[in-house]
Amino acid sequence: MDAFTTCLWFDTQGEEAARFYAGIFPDSSVGKVTPYPAGERAGQTMTVDFVLNGSKFVALNGGPEFTFNESISFQVPCDNQAEVDRYWSALTEGGGEESMCGWLKDKYGVSWQVVPDRLEELLSSSDPEQAERVTQALFQMRKIVIADLEVAATA
Repeated sequence: MDAFTTCLWFDTQGEEAARFYAGIFPDSSVGKVTPYPAGERAGQTMTVDFVLNGSKFVALNGGPEFTFNESISFQVPCDNQAEVDRYWSALTEGGGEESMCGWLKDKYGVSWQVVPDRLEELLSSSDPEQAERVTQALFQMRKIVIADLEVAATA
């Protein structure tokens, strides 16, 4: 069995979104673009195959009937603060919306979680009071700031 392919339903911006995402993540590319063959949307992009960080996706321009919401999101694991900052900035560019605890919506309405690996390390501490302090600090953040989590861990 092949790996799963994630299908993202857009109104009309699927190709634009695929190119936007491929410009952000490593090991990414835009592949086959398939137009609608006939009818009202003839010649417009129907689907776009693309790869993000080695994972396969397809963007479907299916119309306005369905929109994205926070019940589905993509986690972006980050090694350090520089990666957190880079992905956060890139994904909010052009009209994205910051949310809480490392969550954001990009300009297409897709939800992302930009999460440093260090967060999991701090939350899985054998000291429940440390984990609680880190959790409370996290609850105050939009973009996650590793240094602030580490201060909370040692407070």
